[in-house]
Amino acid sequence: MGEREARSGPTEESEVVEERVCTLSFRRAWIAPMWRRAPRVVRMLRDYARRIMKADEVLISGEVNEAIWSRGSGDPPRKMRVRLVKDKEGKVIVYPA
Repeated sequence: MGEREARSGPTEESEVVEERVCTLSFRRAWIAPMWRRAPRVVRMLRDYARRIMKADEVLISGEVNEAIWSRGSGDPPRKMRVRLVKDKEGKVIVYPA
């Protein structure tokens, strides 16, 4: 399995241990310069999922990533509703709600 196949996106075939639906506000991302806002939103989302679900590894699905970057790096969404899924291996996957 090549790197391209591994990064194609997480699948929902693994056993779900815990699941939460959250609405996140990214208003703190607007402190950063315009060209750093979307990367900051991604970091904020990853840190939030790591803190709430108590996991070391957080994967962001392609749909969430596309939603963040859809309007470019300078204008990510102010709020986003996401579904956090933790599998039996301890990985957290972020899906759109």
